[in-house]
Amino acid sequence: MTSKSGAKSVAAVAADANVILSAVTGGAALRVFTRGKLKIHTTESTLAEVEEYLPAMAARARLPVEALESQLRMLRLRVWGALSYRRVLPEALRRIERRDLDDADLLALSIKLRIPVWSNDRDFQDARVRLFTTARLLKVLNP
Repeated sequence: MTSKSGAKSVAAVAADANVILSAVTGGAALRVFTRGKLKIHTTESTLAEVEEYLPAMAARARLPVEALESQLRMLRLRVWGALSYRRVLPEALRRIERRDLDDADLLALSIKLRIPVWSNDRDFQDARVRLFTTARLLKVLNP
């Protein structure tokens, strides 16, 4: 069930690397982190991907990487290890096998917690999970 979601509210999301990177660099995703009581979850593997891209993002923004690392630490993120969702990982792998297997952990977390994915890429479109882009999530959080 892929959805741009007609839900009137959302209590929690599983955040993909692209939205976390947007927040760290001051993009629109940062507004999601600073609004309301939305619980934002992610995986250790997603966080590792974010940390891998920080030096390139810092260089592009002409900022010290330490500034972005500091911003990352300030985000309200609940980070989950693979042991937390390992039982649903095979299902997540089946659902996302035609897209990006690197996103299987985040999808597994979404399935385990029964929460939507927050991502601005297309990898979750056929994964039978509720999906919010940053723009859609901001509309839902601030009608």
